[in-house]
Amino acid sequence: MSGTLKDEIELNEMLLASGAPISAMNVVRTHLSNIKGGRLAAATLAPVVSLIVSDIPGDNPAYVGSGPTVPNQSTRHEALDIIAQYGLKLPEAALKYLNSEHATSPRPDEPVLSRNSHHIVASAAVSLQAAASLARQQGLHAVILSDAIEGESRDVALVHAAIAREVVLRNRPFVKPVVMLSGGETTVTLRSSGGRGGRNSEFALAAALALDGLNFHLLAADTDGIDGSEDNAGAFADGLPSSDCAPWASIRGVSLMQTTAILPSDRSTTFSRLDLLEQTSMISERYYLRKTLWEPPKSNIDYSRLVKKM
Repeated sequence: MSGTLKDEIELNEMLLASGAPISAMNVVRTHLSNIKGGRLAAATLAPVVSLIVSDIPGDNPAYVGSGPTVPNQSTRHEALDIIAQYGLKLPEAALKYLNSEHATSPRPDEPVLSRNSHHIVASAAVSLQAAASLARQQGLHAVILSDAIEGESRDVALVHAAIAREVVLRNRPFVKPVVMLSGGETTVTLRSSGGRGGRNSEFALAAALALDGLNFHLLAADTDGIDGSEDNAGAFADGLPSSDCAPWASIRGVSLMQTTAILPSDRSTTFSRLDLLEQTSMISERYYLRKTLWEPPKSNIDYSRLVKKM
């Protein structure tokens, strides 16, 4: 579909605010693009070899960047269903385009694409394995819960917090100390405008409030170094009464519902005031553990290496 950069930006913001999973977002993007859904590869006569860095749950190459060189099985009719399901208010021109044959993307079995190949060279699974390996080198037990977790960020956070609470209080399903790792693509459904932050600061706040009073450390961060609308990768939280995390006490005793009412989708402001944002510059300068929870043993282990490598 022909459109302006402003149209593309507005569409992307609308999708991100809808709460739709990344797979659904990519179906819509695919059928409103002139290059996604394998169209870029279909436009050349040369064989195409794609080396893909995956940032999506399940590592389906057709969904990474909406697959400019890798087609998927979705149809324009599915895109229209998703738009209706999430109440997306697309411009009339976009809807007219999706209702035409022009929005049909190449099929995976089309001969023009048979000469191409693709390879996943990095992914959440690879990152989680590296993080687990680093934890074990430090003498800690490490477990990977999943590399394909999806859902509302605060809901996913509460599930993680429930598991962590079980570990801290009952030594199950894992014996403490343990590093719990997970990755995926959570979403935040925006219920008001003007807030700052992203899915990771949302995750960190919800989990920290659920774990208040327990001995834990948490980092929720994005591997691309940007969490939502800000320049931070995510946020830290700590259940220990230490000088480093003393500001955290300022929101203790406030329920998640109260915090949500005060600061709707504005987690960055919350953590910024507490000086608990994880700021980033170049992605290569830092190594992140996504959605990390652990209770430290009483030893001289260097935990700073587990949180970040500057």
